[in-house]
Amino acid sequence: MDSRKVILLIGALIVAAVTAFMARSLLTGSAAAPAGAQLAAPPVVATGPEVLVATKALPMGTILDQTSFKFQPWPKDLVEGAYYTRKDGFDPKSLQGTVVRSVITAGQPLTQGALVKPGDRGFLAAALTPGMRAVTIPIKNDSGVAGFVFPGDHVDLVLSQTVAGGGDGPPLNVSETIVKNLRVLAADQRTSTEIDDQGKTIVKPFGLVTVEVSPSLAEKISVARNISGGNLSLVLRPLADSASELDEAIASGQVTVPDGKDPKAESAMIAKAESEPTAGKTTFATGADVSRFQRRTVPGKGTTPVGGVTGGTATGSYPGATAPVQGPVVRVARGSTMIEVPVGGKK
Repeated sequence: MDSRKVILLIGALIVAAVTAFMARSLLTGSAAAPAGAQLAAPPVVATGPEVLVATKALPMGTILDQTSFKFQPWPKDLVEGAYYTRKDGFDPKSLQGTVVRSVITAGQPLTQGALVKPGDRGFLAAALTPGMRAVTIPIKNDSGVAGFVFPGDHVDLVLSQTVAGGGDGPPLNVSETIVKNLRVLAADQRTSTEIDDQGKTIVKPFGLVTVEVSPSLAEKISVARNISGGNLSLVLRPLADSASELDEAIASGQVTVPDGKDPKAESAMIAKAESEPTAGKTTFATGADVSRFQRRTVPGKGTTPVGGVTGGTATGSYPGATAPVQGPVVRVARGSTMIEVPVGGKK
């Protein structure tokens, strides 16, 4: 082989080897840099004092209880002056009965501006759900569940009355559930549950109860308060009522079932159904449902014959008649009305 070609081949091999070595060095150096960055220590966040945070989502108008909040460590640099911190002898029980003015999400710190305490201006307005109204109802001591109704409970309202009618005989005694599922805002002037030194709930009788209603139900309750001889009573509802009322609310269109399978939307639907007061399809009971010696209907209003009875015939009048009735008559009772119908007589 020509010596010149051999020299050129050897030179090309040397250049290729040097190029490969340099490329390998560059690749090794670039891969080592990220490895060093991964080994860097994470920044240390200084832990600050314990802050009072919400344990669950608190919508506007929620009345706080002992399960609504807890203390949790919070970064020192993020602590604001409006937060409730565990210091200076602060007792979280003092916040029980306060009302949420604005929405607080779960895990968010409670601020002083987001809560309204009993006695503060606008407390009752903050406790109301948007679109609802507050109505105060007088309740007798023996018809208020013996004082075992507290703010935040849900009750039914029962109207008991005596209907005299226009006829003879004893009056009709009747009780009717006029409104269901009312949220109690206050009992007398108490808007929170009072606890004694031993941690037990203090039960006190009350004469007034303030409930949350819709505008139309407020009108209905106002009429019930002014019924002559009527008496209003409270019936305490359980925390978990039957599912039949939810089915009725869906069937009547009061609650709209969300589309899809969103758990949050379904939870919101159930919460709305549980908190919505209703007045449709109310139940009632008369005196005859309790005792066989009581009436089931209002005493009827009879008619008085005009001219008396002579020889088996009567002269009188009946509703709708245009002339006096002469001759035999038949008395017909329709509900609470008594009428006289002539039988073969002359007008």
